[in-house]
Amino acid sequence: MIQARPLPCALAALFVSSLAHADDFVLQRVLVEGARASQLGIADSAGAGSAGAKDLENRIAYRPGELLEVTPGLIASQHSGEGKANQFYLRGFNLDHGTDLATWVDGMPVNQRSHAHGQGWTDLNFLIPELVGRLDYRKGPYSAREGDFSSAGVASLAYANRLVRSLASATLGQDGHARTVLAGSPALAGGSLLYALELMKNDGPWTRPDGYRKLNAVLRYSRGYANNGWSVTAMGYSGHWNATDQIPLRAVQQGQIGRYDALDGSDGGEARRFSLSGVWRRTDAGSASKLSAYAIRNRLDLYSNFSYFLNDPVNGDQFSQPDRRVSTGLDGSHTWHVHRSEQFSSDLTVGASFQNDNIFNGLYDTRARRRLATTREDHILETSGAVYVESATRWSEALRTVAGVRASRYAFRVDSDRPENSGRAHDSLVTPSLNIVYGPWTSTELYANYGHGFHSNDARGTVASVDPKTLDPVDRTPGLVRSRGYELGIRTEAIPKMQTSLSLYRLDFDSELAYIGDAGNTEAGDPSRRYGLEFSNYYRPLKWLSIDFDAAYARARSRGGNPAGDRDAGRRIPGAVEGVAQLGLTMDRSGPWSGALRLRWFGPRPLVEDDSVRSKASVTLNGRIGYRISKDMRIELEGFNLTNRRDSAIDYYYASRLAGEADAVEDVHFHPIEPRSARITFTRNW
Repeated sequence: MIQARPLPCALAALFVSSLAHADDFVLQRVLVEGARASQLGIADSAGAGSAGAKDLENRIAYRPGELLEVTPGLIASQHSGEGKANQFYLRGFNLDHGTDLATWVDGMPVNQRSHAHGQGWTDLNFLIPELVGRLDYRKGPYSAREGDFSSAGVASLAYANRLVRSLASATLGQDGHARTVLAGSPALAGGSLLYALELMKNDGPWTRPDGYRKLNAVLRYSRGYANNGWSVTAMGYSGHWNATDQIPLRAVQQGQIGRYDALDGSDGGEARRFSLSGVWRRTDAGSASKLSAYAIRNRLDLYSNFSYFLNDPVNGDQFSQPDRRVSTGLDGSHTWHVHRSEQFSSDLTVGASFQNDNIFNGLYDTRARRRLATTREDHILETSGAVYVESATRWSEALRTVAGVRASRYAFRVDSDRPENSGRAHDSLVTPSLNIVYGPWTSTELYANYGHGFHSNDARGTVASVDPKTLDPVDRTPGLVRSRGYELGIRTEAIPKMQTSLSLYRLDFDSELAYIGDAGNTEAGDPSRRYGLEFSNYYRPLKWLSIDFDAAYARARSRGGNPAGDRDAGRRIPGAVEGVAQLGLTMDRSGPWSGALRLRWFGPRPLVEDDSVRSKASVTLNGRIGYRISKDMRIELEGFNLTNRRDSAIDYYYASRLAGEADAVEDVHFHPIEPRSARITFTRNW
C-alpha cells in the first residue's frame, strides 16, 4: 500500500541529498554494514544510484574495470591484452575505450583527452578493488556538475580514508594468474595513513601468454572526516603485457589458427601512471565547501595490428601509438543551505573546474615493435575551464527540483610534424539541465529529466587540414559536440524488501565525431538518436540472500539522410549495444559461508550500417563461494565462465588480409571470452 511521506522524513531526505556525496563517511558506513541503501529522497533520476563496499565486494570481476558493471545496463569487455583499457557499452553506445562514459577515481578524471588510441581513453587497471568504499553512477546528461564525456553516464569511485581492518591476501588461479595485496590504515599524528600494495601476474589462456605484470601502490594521509577534513594521496601503477587482439573468423574456420591464437605475436604494450591529489572539505549548518586538486602523469606504449597484411604485404600492418601526458586540474564547489523549514527548503551550489593536458603522442608504422615509418607526431596543449550553478529545491512535501546550468570553454593548441596540421582552436558550450521529482508517498517517486551534455573531440581534428596518411584535404571538426537527453522514470519500494526502478529515455547527438587513432585522422559521423528502456530490481527476501536483476534495451540510429528512401536502411550504428541483462544471487551472513552467482547476457549488435552482419549474443556465468575459517581468516573460490561457453567478448566487421591472401577480405573479427577458469584467495585481517 502506498502511503503519504511524513514531512520530517522528506526534510531529512533533502538534507542527505545536499550533503551526502561519494565519500561521505556516515553514509558509507550505512552502505557497508547494511543492505543496499535506498535512493528515495536522494537520487534525482531513475538512472542514478550507488553501490557501497559490501555490494562491490560481492561482485565477481575478472578484471578491475568490470566493477563498473554494478551500473545497471553497463558492459565492460576487452578485445586485447589485460593491460589495455576496457571496451564499454551503455545506453545504445559502443563507448570504445571510454568516450561518453565519464569515469572518476578519488576526484581525478580517468578519461584521457586527445589520446593516441582513442578519445576518452579510460584505463582502470590502476584500481585496487579492496580500497573502493563506494561507486556512484548516473546515466544521462542531467547534472550541471558533470561535463566532458558524461552524456551516456558517469561512474565515480572513491577510496576509503580508513579501512575497518588491515588485510593481506594472496590469490592463485589457472592460466598463470597470481595476485597479492597488502593494505592497512594505521593512526598517525592525529590522522590516518592508508597504504596498499598490489602485485599481479596473469598469462591468460592465449597461445602466446599475455605475460601481464602489474605493480600498484597507494599512499594516503587524511585527517578529520570525509565532510570535515582533508587528505593527500599518491598513487603509482606500472604494467606491461603481450596482446592477443581480435582475430578473423575465417582463419579459425579454415583451421589456420585456434581461438586463442594471435596473428601478430609482437602486439602488446606498457602503461605507467603516477598521481598526486588532495581534497579539502568543510561543512557546517549553513554551508558545505569542497576543493580538490590533482596532477597525473600517464605514459602508454601500444602496439597493435588489426588488418595484418592489408596495407603492407611485406612488413605487415602493425602500428605503434605512444602517448605521454601530464594532466593537472582543480575543482571547487560551495553550497549554501539557503532556506530550511517544514514547508520549503533550498540549496544553491556554485562550482568551477579547470584542467590542463600537456600531451606528446604519435602514430608510427612498426614491425615486431621496431619503428619503420612515421605517420604523425604531435605536441598538444588542451586546456578547459567550466563554471556551473545548481539549485536544489523542495517546494512541498511531494515535489522537489534540481535545476542547473554549466558553461564550458576549451582551448586547443597542436604543434604537428606537418605544419598544415598545426594551429590553435577554441570552443564553448552552455549546457542546462532540469530534474523534477514527484513523490508524495513513502515508497515511490516519479522522475522527469531534461539536460544537455557534450563530449570533446580530439584536438588534432580541430586544426587538421590534410589526412596524415594520404595527404588528402580534410574538414576540421568542432571541439565540442552537444547532446540532448530526455527521461521519464519511476523508483519504488512499495513491495517490502524490494527496490525497483524503470526509466524510458531519449538521447540525441549533433554528430558522432571521433578521432580514428588507428588511421591517424578524424572521421565525422551523422547526427544520432537513441531510445531506450531500462529496468533494475533488487530484492532481499532473507537476511542472508539478495537477488538483483537488471535489463536494458536501446535503439540507436543515425539521423543522416538516406537517398534510398527506406527510413531504417543503412542507419544502424555499428557496434551499438541493443540489449543487455544481468541476474545475480548473493548469499552472506549465513554462518561462515558466503557465495554469489552472476549470469550476464550481452546481446547481439549490428556490425555494419545496413544490419546485414550482426554479432551473436554472449552469455557468461560466474560464481564465488567463501568460507570464514576464523574471525580473521577466510578463503574464497571464484569461477569464471562456468558453463565454458565459446562466445565472443567483442566482434567487429572490417577488411583484412592474411599472409598468402591475394586480396582484402571483409570478415567478422572477434576476441573470444576466456574459457572456464578458477581462482582461490586466502585473506587475513587484523
